[in-house]
This record gives sequence, C-alpha cells and structure tokens, in this order.
Amino acid sequence: MDFVKPVEMAKAMSDSGVVRAQLPVRDMLVRGMMAGAILGIATSLAVTAAVQTGVPFAGALVFPVGFVMIVCLGLELCTGNFGILALASMEGRIGLKPMMRNFGWSFLGNLIGSLLYALLLVIALTNFWHTGADANPVAKKILDIAQAKTLAYENLGTAGMITCFVKAMLCNWMVCLGVTMAMMSTSTFGKIFGAWLPVLLFFAQGFEHAVVNMFMIPAGMMLGAPISFEQWWAWNQIPVTLGNFVGGVLFISLAWYLTYRPQAVAASRVEAAPASAAIAAR
Repeated sequence: MDFVKPVEMAKAMSDSGVVRAQLPVRDMLVRGMMAGAILGIATSLAVTAAVQTGVPFAGALVFPVGFVMIVCLGLELCTGNFGILALASMEGRIGLKPMMRNFGWSFLGNLIGSLLYALLLVIALTNFWHTGADANPVAKKILDIAQAKTLAYENLGTAGMITCFVKAMLCNWMVCLGVTMAMMSTSTFGKIFGAWLPVLLFFAQGFEHAVVNMFMIPAGMMLGAPISFEQWWAWNQIPVTLGNFVGGVLFISLAWYLTYRPQAVAASRVEAAPASAAIAAR
C-alpha cells in the first residue's frame, strides 16, 4: 500500500518547509515564476471550459491540473508555502526571517510569471490587440471576472473587504490541504488524486486565491476592464494575500501542529527508547 499516515504526512510537510526555507533566491524566484505561469494557464483553461460548455463546474473539474503540475514539479507557490513553512516554524525548525524570505521571493516569482502569461494570453485572444475583448468569449469572460473580483467588492465597501478576506481564508484552507494530501501517497497517481480534490472544492465555490488573481485581474485590465492599479491591490490582491496567509496558518499549520506533530514526536521517542535500552544493556 502506498498510503502515508497523517502523522508521517505532517513530518513530510515540516521537512519540506525546512528545505524550502533554505533555497537560494534564484531557485525561489525561477520556480515561483514557473508556478505563477502554470496556474495562469490552468485558470484560462478553466474559463475556456466554462465558456465552451456553458457549465461553470466544468472549469472547476479541469483547473486542478495546474496545481497538480506545480506540486509534482516541486515549484514554489507562495500560498501553499504559507501552510508548509509555518508548520516548520511552529516546531522551531526555521526562524521567522527564513520563512518570510521564502514568502517574499516566491510571491514575487508568482507575480512575474502570472503577469507574463497574462500578457501572452491577451495577445493571443485579441490578435495582438487587433480585436477587442467582445470579439472573443473567453476574453470577455476574463474581463467580467476581473471586475467582479475588484469593483464589486469596492461597491460594497467594508462588507466587500470582509467578504474578500473570508473567501481568501477558505480558499487557502483547501489549497494547503491539497499540498498536504499530495503527501498522503508515495505513488504518482495517489499524489495527483490527493492534490486534485481540495483544489476542485475551492475553485468550484468561487473562493479567492492570490496567485490566480495575479493572472486574472491584470489580464482583465489589459483587455480593457476599468480597474486601476490601486483598485486591484486595495480591493483584492492585498486582502486576498492576507486572507490566504491566515487561512493556511490557522486551518492547516496550527491544526496539524496541535493534533499530529505531538504524536509524531511521541512516536519517535517510543521508537528511540528500545534502541537506547539495547545500547545501555551492552
């Protein structure tokens, strides 16, 4: 059986956090760029599927393909890292500075990769801006979604800000759970299936993901959405990033630390006890 027990998964998460905190800046930046671009591609695929079928849920079914690729390739997705590195930090295995260093560089890499893909896709959808967004149904849908993710929240004021933040918390609960469940198996198929399920849940319900929005909103702006840079960051990118962080740390890092890590420590001590006794008896 290739099933990995939750206690062992918690250890794998913590070990991964330590490794990621020690990565060189170049690796974090390049892997972050690749992750941002791949997630942008998956997002545009999901929009295309929803438009072509007329069934939004079809987009949710195919979107996790990008997340699975990121996980299997070991790329740097800042939102997933929120849950992994925070767990390692709670155990005292990494400090605050290395953790924030990873968050910062992976976030920047995700942003650059997302923007580059957004630019390339808009060129493809508009024939290098020869046609408007209305001429392509996928482009029109991206434009509409970008406005719903910014202007709609702004129109609601404080209620919109709180809604955006809470949707982001719920989103990264599922994203970090996807990272966790990818470690529940040692087989490639098991990792794919484990990562697929939680990510489908967040996308199907319209929750807010910082890296998805790094692609979606700028792409909408390039297509002509009346969104300013300030509106993008104030009414989506900043509150969503903060909500993703809180959701990942609260619902995954802290929860796993409280319930599984103490058991893992206790188990390791139990395993070490017979070995120590044998040595002492010699």
